[in-house]
Amino acid sequence: MTTGTRRILFIGIAGGLAQMTARLLLSEHPEWEITGIDSRDVSKLPAMRNLTTMQMKYSRGSFENLFRTNEFDTVYHLGRVSHASNEQNILAKRIELSVMGTNRILELCERSAVRKVLILSTYHVYGAISDNPIFLTEDAPLRASIKHPELRDVVEMDQMCTSWMWKNQNSISTVVLRPCNIIGTQIQNAITKYLAGPVALSPADYNPFFQFVHEFDMAQLLYKALDLPTGTYNVAGNDYISIREALKVVGTTGIPFPMTLAQGFNRILHRVHVDMPGYLIDYLKYSCLISNQELRKHLGDDFLRFSIKDALELIKLR
Repeated sequence: MTTGTRRILFIGIAGGLAQMTARLLLSEHPEWEITGIDSRDVSKLPAMRNLTTMQMKYSRGSFENLFRTNEFDTVYHLGRVSHASNEQNILAKRIELSVMGTNRILELCERSAVRKVLILSTYHVYGAISDNPIFLTEDAPLRASIKHPELRDVVEMDQMCTSWMWKNQNSISTVVLRPCNIIGTQIQNAITKYLAGPVALSPADYNPFFQFVHEFDMAQLLYKALDLPTGTYNVAGNDYISIREALKVVGTTGIPFPMTLAQGFNRILHRVHVDMPGYLIDYLKYSCLISNQELRKHLGDDFLRFSIKDALELIKLR
């Protein structure tokens, strides 16, 4: 595992996964120094020794000042804005923060003495499409935004990061992670809310397979990724589960519905705050499973602590 003192920048420190990862890094290496930033409020975050947090705008001037006054050697970019809403004003904000903000960060990493960059993307960039192979590898086309423009920022950010990664591979070690569905009690993403809610839409005519990774395992993997060579890596375990079985494990009541009525049902449930983003409905129709072969080359076959059922069971602790 990586040794030596590190000065780390965490972008998106207000997120539960970022806090878990920072806590893990400092527990393993208390001499490391972490600066955590976020555009959201950070005043109520738990204090950690050697962790400095600040709220700041993701603007060029703010990032330039940050890099000028600090000598970061490692950057964790976990600040991608949630795409749980497809409202136009939110989409415009996501494009500004996720795409333009990331571009500024990468430029500054290239100009500074940064040696390692770790970027959190998502398997959603592939899209849930009927002709997907059984397992998608990292070189599969990113087709999510073809049907769902609200995922444009996610796809553009991933493409920009991977292009920059290979351009600078001789000077900066960069890792882009595309995890499957991350679930847990400390994160507030759409899939966790869907599974942990009192009721959930459950297709009567489809029963696709899903992959899940527990937030603790994801934090561990973000730590281990410090030693991964430059590249893009899918993140998933060796097992998968049907959506109906997943809801049974969690204990959430599934509302059966034909897929032709899915969007209408979702609009009705939205009024009582029991809904899911429109693009996720496609995942209730078509399986989107990712291969973990590249990650297993470096971490072995059993790099996750929790199985899918373990991870689902732990949601009940919410």
